Amino acid sequence: MPSEKVLQAKQEQVAALTEKLKGAAACVLVDYKGISVADDTKLRKELREAGVTYMVQKNTLIRLAMHNIGFEQFDEVLNGTTAIAISESDQTVAARILGEYAEKSDGKFSLKAGFVDGEFYDAESVKKLSKIPSRDILLAQLVGSLQGPIQKLAATLQALVDKKNEEAA
Repeated sequence: MPSEKVLQAKQEQVAALTEKLKGAAACVLVDYKGISVADDTKLRKELREAGVTYMVQKNTLIRLAMHNIGFEQFDEVLNGTTAIAISESDQTVAARILGEYAEKSDGKFSLKAGFVDGEFYDAESVKKLSKIPSRDILLAQLVGSLQGPIQKLAATLQALVDKKNEEAA
């Protein structure tokens, strides 16, 4: 039986994790077995720069925190080695970085599950989510796709103006 002090420390960890998860836009769970220290350091740096909180946590504590926010679906994936990535603002950044890393790891690092804006995603769905470009890239693509028709309209209008000027002269 754990001591009162240990039990209280674990309850505080669960409460802190629950608060982080409540304010999260997205969360991704990964199996990190076989990852080297150098790769882990590089991954943590990349996630930190993207504003993602990444930590290794006991499955039991993650399970309790997930239950506190209403997710029982994570119970089946909370086994083995588990790390959790929490993004407070961007819905896809954690999945994108971890998904890219999982592809390069030859099975040593894998996506388990996650959630985005309160909706559960299994490993396959998180993998699909990881393929979505960043918000900035999507906005750039939108601007690029709008720019072509606008340029054509401007050229057409200029041609009309030039034609009317020629007729008036």
